[in-house]
Amino acid sequence: MEQQGKVTVPIFTEIDTEVFLRDIYPERRPAVLRGARLGPCLEKWTVEYLGQSGGDKEVKIHVSTVPQMDFLRKNFAYKTLPFCEFVKRASEKKHSDLFLCEDERYYLRSLGEDEPADLRKQFPGLAEDFHIPQFFESNLFFSSVFRISSCGLQLWTHYDVMDNLLAQVTGTKRVALYSPQDALHLYLSGKWPCEDASLFNCSKYTFVKAKRYECVLEPGDLLFIPALWFHNTLALQFGVGVNVFGRHLPADSYDRKDPYGNEDPAAATRALQALERALRTLDELPEDYRDFYGRRNSCL
Repeated sequence: MEQQGKVTVPIFTEIDTEVFLRDIYPERRPAVLRGARLGPCLEKWTVEYLGQSGGDKEVKIHVSTVPQMDFLRKNFAYKTLPFCEFVKRASEKKHSDLFLCEDERYYLRSLGEDEPADLRKQFPGLAEDFHIPQFFESNLFFSSVFRISSCGLQLWTHYDVMDNLLAQVTGTKRVALYSPQDALHLYLSGKWPCEDASLFNCSKYTFVKAKRYECVLEPGDLLFIPALWFHNTLALQFGVGVNVFGRHLPADSYDRKDPYGNEDPAAATRALQALERALRTLDELPEDYRDFYGRRNSCL
């Protein structure tokens, strides 16, 4: 069974804030912004420079023995390393110092202390090299997340509830995306699709009915990922990037206690909880009745 279709994410060059807000942002579709002015990080962020700048600061990382990390099965371990040692290992293909196996893969997502991640707070020295893209109004800014991954590492498919500008600083990365309108075809288990949806060449289940949008990010590229678009990434090389998240809804729509900024909006959470209660009520009826009323309500 062949997949419905693959679409190459459009590339726009030398886009300024005015053009982005007028022509790209309202479309609510992914777009690669090439030639973004990200600052001296594009030249400076070598493995050696990163290690020296980050020093012995301890970071919590994901370590996986397989290329595809799966959030549902939790097929990775959380470990702690000095940042300089982490960068050294993440840039290697084979390891003499290791946790699980000699070809284990590493992933860092920077964290704040009970607050959203902010590159300027967690890594102030490196933050001086990175110019946060000014495509969101300053009052919409939520977080800037520093990410580093080993070559070959693939993150699980997921969606974010805020708009996302993924800045690729070093290395190349392949990104696959799926429209929120294809959610029914992604075999969701809560917020995440089944593990097959993480694969770039999946050929199972109704997942093949979903249209895949795909791009390869080069150093200096920005990928605009609108809120609710499913996506997964595959590091084609050791790579460093920064995600800049901005609110798409009014601030009071989001869970204020969520430092990751990825909990469903409060109204959606209330609606889902009401739906679960309604479905439990239907359990009082025989199976044929449950089937009938479930189908009837799916047409609403």
